[in-house]
Amino acid sequence: AGLVRSKYTLPDLPYSYDALEPVINRDIMEIHHSKHHATYVTNLNATAEKVSAAVAENNASAIIGLHGALKFNGGGHINHSIFWENLSPNGGGLPSGPLLAAIEAEFGSFDQFKAKMSAATIAVQGSGWGWLGVNPENKRLQIATCANQDPLHATTGLSPLLGIDVWEHAYYLQYKNVRPEYVNSIWNVVNWEDVAARYAKALS
Repeated sequence: AGLVRSKYTLPDLPYSYDALEPVINRDIMEIHHSKHHATYVTNLNATAEKVSAAVAENNASAIIGLHGALKFNGGGHINHSIFWENLSPNGGGLPSGPLLAAIEAEFGSFDQFKAKMSAATIAVQGSGWGWLGVNPENKRLQIATCANQDPLHATTGLSPLLGIDVWEHAYYLQYKNVRPEYVNSIWNVVNWEDVAARYAKALS
């Protein structure tokens, strides 16, 4: 009997659409989650069905041809699933414990880290993401950027801890074309407890 594949689903937000105001307004959150992320999930499921059919038919050419759609929609689902949990209405401030110690050891200070990650994220050309990740080989923190919806781990090998979405749909309704203002504001809702939990898991 063939394996029955479970479908990917849109995760519920851990807060209401207006919970991150004034940093990110309700309209952005609702459209971003219920429309954009939902579309990635729908298209990921459709692509996964096509991949399964191509595998069943031993059609290598078709499998390879689906790679772009799988990376884009699968990455969109992976990235946004992390993004929602990386944010919290009770966020902001400083991390603590081993995560803060690692940030200070790698970047000199939290403020230096924040400035470096903000600059890298603001500088993303077109659409993409800024990330704080951990290198699974040497356990050191690294800042990285990914184009479009390319997922961090599959693209760089880094384990994702904190992602900042700089697709225009993430901020344009509120910040227009002023990406730096959005990036500088989002630190006020970063859920450091979630980032620290991802860091602890990546080290285990």
